[in-house]
Amino acid sequence: MALHNNKKTTLFLVLAGIFLTNAIIAELIGVKIFSLEGTLGWEPAQIGLFGYQLDFNLTAGVMLWPVVFITTDIINEYFGREGVKKISYLTVALISYGFLIIWLVTNLVPAQFWLDVNSTDSHGQPFDVDYAFNRIYLQGARIIVASLVAFLIGQLLDVFVFHKLRKITGSKMIWLRATGSTLVSQFIDSFVVLFLAFYFLAPSETRWPVFNVISVGIINYIYKFVVAIALTPLLYLAHYLIDGYLGRDEADKMTEDAAAKSESFL
Repeated sequence: MALHNNKKTTLFLVLAGIFLTNAIIAELIGVKIFSLEGTLGWEPAQIGLFGYQLDFNLTAGVMLWPVVFITTDIINEYFGREGVKKISYLTVALISYGFLIIWLVTNLVPAQFWLDVNSTDSHGQPFDVDYAFNRIYLQGARIIVASLVAFLIGQLLDVFVFHKLRKITGSKMIWLRATGSTLVSQFIDSFVVLFLAFYFLAPSETRWPVFNVISVGIINYIYKFVVAIALTPLLYLAHYLIDGYLGRDEADKMTEDAAAKSESFL
């Protein structure tokens, strides 16, 4: 029994570490909007959707959120609603701590020599490094506030849908409950975070037009939809490795216990 408990604890710590690292980094880099087509050297997609012409302009955080999705589903499978809640609340606390440190750092008076050695950019043009630093990190901080709300809603919705589907499928069809819960929760998350961060909480001079919010939200969701399906083999690989690590009997017991204790939304 002690060996099984040690393995369960080790598994949870590893999954929690992967989850926390990727979630925090995704929050910090989410301020950048990048062109997927431009990065790959392609022409703009110009997808016609609901009267809009959409390109694949994505928040940089989408590079890491798929890892968070997979880890959420694995924690969900083996540790249930309580496991997801624990790691989600811890993530919110740590991201909030990061936001506090960012705010404090942006209020520090910059050293004059730092301003001097960074007074011009690579083209010799005047450059205010302290303004750039504060602009990027404080904009990132606004995204963090919005994302915390969307993150918690998405996580609670994910675990709820996941176990509703598991009740229907039993221990089979891992892909359905994992992908299905991700697609439902991330539809909400994709739009909540963008509307809060770039529209409702943004100052008037940097507020995005509603069109941009909707278009980036749709493209982000399409990306997450495709990636969630594409990463399904990794989910099965993770289950195979974890079942081998825990032992099949213990793994089955954990997943059944997790499902039995995860009926409610909260």
